[in-house]
Formats: sequence, structure tokens, C-alpha cells
Amino acid sequence: MRILDWLQVPEVATLHGATVDAMDEFVHLFMLVLFVGWSIFFLYCCWRFWHRNNPKADYTGVRSHASSHVEVAVVIVEAILLIGFALPFWAQRVAAFPTGPDVCEVRAVAYQFGWGFHYPGADGKFGRVTTDLYVTDPVGLDREDPNGVDDIVKVGMLQLPKDRPVIMHITSKDVIHNFSVTPFRVSQDAIPGAEYPQWFTPSKVGSWDIICGQLCGAGHGSMRAEVTVVEPDEFDQWLIENAPKPAEPAAAEG
Repeated sequence: MRILDWLQVPEVATLHGATVDAMDEFVHLFMLVLFVGWSIFFLYCCWRFWHRNNPKADYTGVRSHASSHVEVAVVIVEAILLIGFALPFWAQRVAAFPTGPDVCEVRAVAYQFGWGFHYPGADGKFGRVTTDLYVTDPVGLDREDPNGVDDIVKVGMLQLPKDRPVIMHITSKDVIHNFSVTPFRVSQDAIPGAEYPQWFTPSKVGSWDIICGQLCGAGHGSMRAEVTVVEPDEFDQWLIENAPKPAEPAAAEG
């Protein structure tokens, strides 16, 4: 049984999530070894230097360098963890963004106290967005823009395809929020006036909660949405079914 299973960590639903959990489990195991080791050393010192056994103080100090060797070993392990694992993994997440026709891009717009999600239409291009339209549109989309006519906007519900890379462009209308989905092992602050990308590849079909990971006001506890991962074919069909219908031409006057 893994340490994280014992800690009842939620399931993993993305490809990179297993790497995150492996690193997290190693850190927990490493800290457990340190805790047990230093606790034993502490108890040994309490017994070894008990005042009844040592009524006269010894000012010579420690003659062994064992503790120094242990501290150096700890520093080496931490350096390997940071330089060998954490930094390369971090670089992959922030620099190696996926490209290609299979990539699903979505804008996530946070506000007090909810979420709006903006998909590009069949043309694959996001329509123009402006903060001036936040009052009338959940994601600030300008429907007058040719690229925005076929865009899809959903509130409180995010639909994603399984086994396809997803790039979330995360921003906020008002205050600082945070896009967090624990099974995806992703968390990204939503900051007003800026869009920050976050990418992952869903690996499991299902539905999970999207929560706000930043205290954002009186309704923070109720600020949630639902993300649903479906098979790629089902997602493509969902896009077709939810695409805006073209306006019917006005009837000619008789």
C-alpha cells in the first residue's frame, strides 16, 4: 500500500498527476525517515546526557562528526530532489506546452462567486474579449467579432476530452481567485487583467469539482463548478450540439 493511499489522497485523473504523486510520496517518505531518525537521536541524547548520570558538565563538546555527515547527506538528497526532479518537471509544465490539432483550449473566467468557460468555435479561434463586456457576458465575449460568432460559453460547467492535451487560459473579472481541481493535480491563480495558461491531459472519464483555492470573499465556500471528462468522440459531438445556432433571417414584410 502506498503512503498516499494511507493518507487517502484523491484519485489521479491526469497523465502528469502520477508524477506529482510520486514526488509527493518520496517527500513524505523522506520526511518520515528524518522524523523517526531525529526522534531516536533526541531520545538517545535525553538518556545519554541525563543530569543524574552526568552531574558535572562536559565542556569538550561532541567528538564525533556523525551528525555532520548525516546533515550533509540530507542536503545531498534534497539537492537531488530539487535539481534532478522538481526543476525539470516544473520546466516541462511551464515551457513545453502542447501544440497541434488535438489540443483543446478553453478560457476560464473566475468571478465572485462562479466560473465562466469559453471555447473557440469550429474555426479554432477565440473571439475578441474585453473587460467592458463583463457586465453583459460571463466571459466578456464580443459576439460582433467574426471569430466569436461560433464560440461556446458555459457557466459553472466545463466539458473536456479524455486523452487530449488541454490548455486552460485562466483569468478573473474582479479579485484574485484560483482554479483548482484536485484529481487533476492542477492549481493556478486567476488574476484580474491577466491570463495565465495551465495545461494537462485528462486520463480518466468522470466528473469532479472545480473549486476556488483563494479566499475571495463572503461567498468563497460556495464558489464551485463541475468538470466532466468524456471520450473524444463524445466531446466533439458536444461541441457540435452546443455551438450557437445561426440567426434566422427576418421575415419579409408583405
